[in-house]
Amino acid sequence: MARVSKQQMARNREEIIQVSSQLFRERGLNGVSVNDLMAAAGLTHGGFYGHFSSKDELTAIASRKALDDSASRWQEIRHQSQHDDFRTLVEAYLSPTHRDAAKDGCPITALASDVAREGDAKPVRDVYLEGVKALLERLESVSDIQDAEPRRQHVLVQLSLLLGALTLARATAGDALSDAFLLSAKNALIDAAV
Repeated sequence: MARVSKQQMARNREEIIQVSSQLFRERGLNGVSVNDLMAAAGLTHGGFYGHFSSKDELTAIASRKALDDSASRWQEIRHQSQHDDFRTLVEAYLSPTHRDAAKDGCPITALASDVAREGDAKPVRDVYLEGVKALLERLESVSDIQDAEPRRQHVLVQLSLLLGALTLARATAGDALSDAFLLSAKNALIDAAV
């Protein structure tokens, strides 16, 4: 069998991480096997351990990738916004497009219930917590509230409403209730920000 170059190994590793990042958000951390991940990357199961020591390691790395991609999308949204960063974020986050694209959407929402079931020692828990904290900081950065403690409390409520509404909208997709969750939460968040 021909030997794979270091460059090809690096490309294969990045492909596994990218595919895993999407599949974990779409199907859940435990809804995808190593076989599934490797097949989706166009590789054989046997090559997995040449890249990662365990599925737990890949789960943490792929989750970090998803969080980094989400932060990049946030920056794109902010750059596209003409004036109200928060309103633009809310409209994008609570859109039917975002609801219907879990594999490319917010990993905080997509992975919440799975991460909650993971043991405390699992590396994905720390990665997830860092991601939640970073999202809170991004929300604080667009807040008009000057005092630190009231601002923090306000963004905790905003984040809870954003994540909860998206979670419920995804769980009820196909029913009119799904759109109602998105619209009601969007209106509540935008009206409260005015």
